[in-house]
Amino acid sequence: MSAGTVTFLNRPRAARPRPTVAVQRAVTARRIVGVLAVILVVFGVVGYRLVQVQVMASDRYVEFGMDQRSTTRELSVDRGPILDRDGNELALSVVRSSVTANPKLITDPVGTAQQLAPLLGVAVAELAANLSDADRSFVYLARKIDGDVAAAIADLEIPGVMFEDEPMRTWPADGLARSVIGFVGTDNVGLSGLELQYDAQLSGLAGEEILESDRSGRRIPTGASLERPALASSGLMLTLDRSLQFEAERVLARAVEDTGARGGMAVVSDPHTGDILAIANIGRDDEWGVESSGNNLALTTVFEPGSVNKVITVAAALEEELVEPATVLSVPDQLTVYDYTFSDHDPHATEPWTVSDVVTNSSNVGTILLARDVGADRLDDYLRRFGFGTRTELDFPSESAGIMLDRENWSGTSIGAIPIGQGVAVTAMQMLDVYNTIANGGVAQAPRLLSGATDEDGTVTTLDPAEGTRVVSEETATQLRAMLANVVESGTGTAAAIDGYTVAGKTGTARKPQETGGYEDEDGRFHYVSTFAGFVPADDPQLSAIVVLDEPETSIYASETAAPVFAELAQFSLRHLGVAPADVGFAAVDVPEPSDGVGPTEGNDIAVLDR
Repeated sequence: MSAGTVTFLNRPRAARPRPTVAVQRAVTARRIVGVLAVILVVFGVVGYRLVQVQVMASDRYVEFGMDQRSTTRELSVDRGPILDRDGNELALSVVRSSVTANPKLITDPVGTAQQLAPLLGVAVAELAANLSDADRSFVYLARKIDGDVAAAIADLEIPGVMFEDEPMRTWPADGLARSVIGFVGTDNVGLSGLELQYDAQLSGLAGEEILESDRSGRRIPTGASLERPALASSGLMLTLDRSLQFEAERVLARAVEDTGARGGMAVVSDPHTGDILAIANIGRDDEWGVESSGNNLALTTVFEPGSVNKVITVAAALEEELVEPATVLSVPDQLTVYDYTFSDHDPHATEPWTVSDVVTNSSNVGTILLARDVGADRLDDYLRRFGFGTRTELDFPSESAGIMLDRENWSGTSIGAIPIGQGVAVTAMQMLDVYNTIANGGVAQAPRLLSGATDEDGTVTTLDPAEGTRVVSEETATQLRAMLANVVESGTGTAAAIDGYTVAGKTGTARKPQETGGYEDEDGRFHYVSTFAGFVPADDPQLSAIVVLDEPETSIYASETAAPVFAELAQFSLRHLGVAPADVGFAAVDVPEPSDGVGPTEGNDIAVLDR
């Protein structure tokens, strides 16, 4: 054995006893039992899982599977039409194509975007970004496009680019009455006007449709299932008359242009039902061009009414039996109330004028004398009875309630300013409602724009006017109608006369409050609002109207600006409504003819403070 070598000696292993047959069988049996137990456990777990998946939580997993291969699409409902009182369409929905895409099927987003961009008028980068969103199977590329554009895109036959039919709002009457009807958004949701106010009825209730697609995103034609059906929308039938609306907008726009006014409002109504036959709102664009306003100014903006407000003071004095139309007042041309001197427009000696003369000549001082007899508390009550300080029952979006001081906040001069229409602000609709109440025998009839509704078959359900509320007696109303007829026949409103008819109404030329806090601007100038409100025929009123011009430049006087517009609009309305002429005059008990010296003078309807 050499050095460094290690030798392992093989030693015999001890002999192991062989297991007996019985032992071997026992071992085998245990192994079989163990394997069976494992198999039973596995099958038990699998079985439990199958029961859980297929029975206990089947709905959840079915829903999970559907989520993986389906998308939910809204089933739109055609928005209900808006019609005028005769069923003529003012707004309706038509079908337009919207361009959609499935980005999962778009192989060349940039190239596809370059093809579509010139047709859709959308930037290539924006389209490419939408078409590259592989996590989505549905995107809009353009909404409600013209038919010729849709046809041009269809001719391209781009895989993955599709079309969806969607309703789009249109105005067959070329935007007529848009300030009343309002606007809708891209998704046909009302944003303003009646479209907003009656959005739920006009929209109906959209349904939902489940669309199943394969792994490549292709729609499975037989896989769509309706989850919730759509509910039909309702249409609106308005009190507006399309022909009168067109004429009101035309006449008012021309008046704003001719007088250089900042804008104007006009409302025509039926004083017995409260139905509004036309509302026109005209403004100026950024380049001082005349345009129809999208804002329903006659309901949403306020102005100080001036002398058209005097009828409330006179009504209160008559109703409280403080005076009669023939009662003679001693009327100076100036009157100091607290620390202000109020005056009539034209200087005159102290005159023995009847109450009717005060109205005919639009005397500020005479009206204030009546107001002082009525008293602040009662005058405030009558102003509110006639609707001042409260929104009308139209409940139009953004409608103003006007501005009325609480009685406890009246100043020392309020009893002088408010009776002649300064220091109180109203909407054109509120002011017309005053004259409607007088025309309607002293009963206030709530104005309304909605006369009925239509269902999906076009069946019309009409709505009855609300019951009126008495404000003053019929006798008082009759006396006021006769006095207002004198205004047009012999007073400041002669420009509102219409051949063959007896017109009743009142002028008003009021100073506009300025940002300076007073009525003078930074240059010491006054700005005016000119108004005429009235009704015709005076003895049996069939229609009423108000015309308001904001800052006319050719003349500040309502007698020269607003009154002629009233006459033109009322004359057309009478012919259109078929009201026959009956120039028989209008006489009421105890309403005298104008006194000598009382008659038309230039202007003479300004509420003047500190002459």
